Amino acid sequence: MIDEAITALRDGRFILLYDFDDREGETDFAIRSDAVTPRHILQMRKDGGGLICTAVHPLAAQRLGLPFASDVLQGTHVAEQAGDIPYDRKNHSSFSLWVNHRNTFTGITDRDRALTITAIAEQVKKSLNGGGANFNASFRTPGHCALLRAADQLLDQRKGQTELSVALADMAGITPSITICEMLDDESGYALSKVDAQVYAKKHRLVFIEGSEVLERWETEKTKK
Repeated sequence: MIDEAITALRDGRFILLYDFDDREGETDFAIRSDAVTPRHILQMRKDGGGLICTAVHPLAAQRLGLPFASDVLQGTHVAEQAGDIPYDRKNHSSFSLWVNHRNTFTGITDRDRALTITAIAEQVKKSLNGGGANFNASFRTPGHCALLRAADQLLDQRKGQTELSVALADMAGITPSITICEMLDDESGYALSKVDAQVYAKKHRLVFIEGSEVLERWETEKTKK
């Protein structure tokens, strides 16, 4: 399904991305950020229900000056400590800043979030193409769109939804900024099960892909370079 997932991302369609049974065990909506519309925000918040975040390639994050939130908060009594994350004891979280585009009103509406997210993708594209990026001029923080900074070595260093989605974007040859949202279960209050996520994918004609498939293709691509 890896090729179908890459094609769907290129076409600006949702895929469903499951990480690993021994990690979060969660399925996320994933879509290229430069294709996000208010309807996509609606579907994620209605059918996903988790946190709508935008994952950014590490090089773009560096060039745009996007820090890890854990680094910014060091020295405070709430700062994330090594080993705090139960599903990933070796790494800190990928959270960076929370932003709104300066042209938004409250920042939380479907239209406002779509505007912010597509503008983030544009800044990522400009930063990687070598010119024109000015993140501070376009955004303010705090805001309603969570930014995730992928690990510097991507899947060689960390294997979260952030790195999986950015690696997929890289392999697809698209701007490496992907917007994701966890799928939650209305009945249990936990993450939607893999089986139920697969049922949703079939019903809505979406590609469902597992992290193991992404990792396998990533490793294959590395050996070719």
